[in-house]
Amino acid sequence: QVQLVESGGDLVQPGGSLRLSCAASGIIFRFYDMGWYRQAPGKQRELVAAITRGGTTNYASFVKGRFTISRDNVRNTVYLQMNTLEPEDTAVYYCRASPNNYWGQGTQVTVSS
Repeated sequence: QVQLVESGGDLVQPGGSLRLSCAASGIIFRFYDMGWYRQAPGKQRELVAAITRGGTTNYASFVKGRFTISRDNVRNTVYLQMNTLEPEDTAVYYCRASPNNYWGQGTQVTVSS
């Protein structure tokens, strides 16, 4: 049974930081490309950052150097370090494993003073 379990979401003030984690099980993690997506209320889900099985990274333009995606193939976990958070970053953050299109249940990030 494939599971992707996100954690690390929280309420944080503007300018703050969070690190999200997505722990995978039921897949051979090192063979998968991984991505972080987010969905704000009333908006479509969008790509935030992705990392290939080989470690190549890709970021949405709105990240502007604030976020870093990384992976640990021993712990079967992908991370998203988010710095200088803005209210516009408020959303549910999901991780995805490709191919096969596996998704986690999401973790809520709220940026507010």
